[in-house]
Formats: sequence, C-alpha cells, structure tokens
Amino acid sequence: MPLASQLPACPGVGFKPVHFRDILESPQPVGFFEVHAENYMGAGGPPHAQLGALRERHALSVHGVGLSIGSMQQLDQAHLARLKALCDRYQPESFSEHLAWSSHDDIYFNDLLPLPYTQETLARVVEHVDQVQTTLGRQMLLENPATYVRFSQSTISEVDFLAEISERTGCGLLLDINNVFVSAKNHDTEPLPYLDSFPLDRVKEIHLGGHHEETDDVGAPLLIDAHGSPISAAVWSLYRHVVARSGPVPTLIEWDNDIPDWPTLRAEAAAAQDVLSAVSRPSAA
Repeated sequence: MPLASQLPACPGVGFKPVHFRDILESPQPVGFFEVHAENYMGAGGPPHAQLGALRERHALSVHGVGLSIGSMQQLDQAHLARLKALCDRYQPESFSEHLAWSSHDDIYFNDLLPLPYTQETLARVVEHVDQVQTTLGRQMLLENPATYVRFSQSTISEVDFLAEISERTGCGLLLDINNVFVSAKNHDTEPLPYLDSFPLDRVKEIHLGGHHEETDDVGAPLLIDAHGSPISAAVWSLYRHVVARSGPVPTLIEWDNDIPDWPTLRAEAAAAQDVLSAVSRPSAA
C-alpha cells in the first residue's frame, strides 16, 4: 500500500531561495513548503543545503512538472529514478504531478500541454499513475490543468476523467481552483458547477494562484495561469465555497513569477488560514 499524502490541513507556500533567511527567522512561517522536483535533481550544492535545512523544520510537498503523465509514450525511466531518489532523500509528506504531457521522444517542452479525455488516454494515464506510485512507494496527487483549447474527440468530462483515475489507482487529487477559474473563463463555462461535481472526498491538497488576462487572436479575453500576482477575489470566493463543503484542506499559495517579498507571500497564506479557520470539517453521517 503506497504511503498516503500527509500534509497538515493548513496553508503552505512555494519555497523560493530569496526567502530562505526570512523563513529561518520566522518562528512558524507557514504550515508547509512546496518545491518543484526538477529543481532538486542534482546531487548537492546550495539548493540541497537550503532544502535540507528547510526539511528539518517544516513539512514538505514535492511537486513534479516533468513526468509527462498524460503522454501516450512510456514514462522517462531516468527521470522517474531521479524523482524516486529525491523522495527517498527528503521523505516529503506529499508528492503531486499534473494531468498533462510535456515531452515527446527526446524533445521536452517548457509547458504543461492538455490531452483529449478518451478511454484510450484514460487507460494510459492510469497505467502511468500506477507505475509512479509503485516506483515511489507513495500516493501521488494528480492536479487538474488550466486549459486554453478543447479536443473535439474528448468523450469524458474532465471531472469524470480525474475521478476515474483516482478510483482505479487510489491516487489522490490536487484541486487547483485558479486552474478551474481560468479554464471556465477561457471556455465560456461556469466554475461553480465544475467544483460542485468534483469528488472532494479525494482531494488531498488545494492550490491557489494568480492569473493575468490577455486577448486571443480575435480579441476575446484569454486568462493565463501565470502564478505572478495576488489571488483574485473571484478565486478566493470559489475557495471559500469549496472549503465550506470539504472542511480544512492543505492549501498551497503558488507565486512563481515576479516573486514578492516574504511579508506579501506570507499575507496570502494568512488569508487562506482565515478561510480555513472559519470552517470545520463536516461531521460523519
């Protein structure tokens, strides 16, 4: 049985080296820290020195961006081995990846690309998730994507696709609420029905982040999951809606670009804590 995700039900933030000294000087800055796996696949140096010091003091989430879970090709075994070595070294409370693909043969794209939701891709993703969980010996959380196009060949809704993967593999789900908002606005749908149909009993972590608005080739609004600005009021509202139903869930503040100072990032985490403190986990029926 894979080791289950065990993050505390409180806010965390993505670790940025520029904040390292501030974090060490804070008595209890946040509940946990997230790092991107691919930034720590070297053997040593300052990144590992900082991460080791952080791990001694705080809960840790490892978030992968390069496994290409949604690819129809085999998983990169060398990458998976490096990921296992990293998780064995730091024993994080949680590991997560994206429902996306990012490589083909030996070509790697600096993006998380969407996939059609069909029985064929479902079977392939299930195979990949099983392989990752078996190799790591721990539960994986799978994150819903931010999408900008839809596939005409899709025959399964995104929520049903994720729920079926979780049902077949035992993986947990990572609900990125900003991704839900971005996708809904880009596809002219509503985020609340998506969230109300999401299997919250399988959600082990929530992500909150900022987005920015651009225009597409015909001048229509296009939201980009940019992680470079404060969380919008609309996303905070959706977050309150979700945790009112789910109770407290580990919640990560994502801010990866145009990184703010530590007090600004910490304030976003404090705002998430206010939401979590306002709810209690529903009583069992």
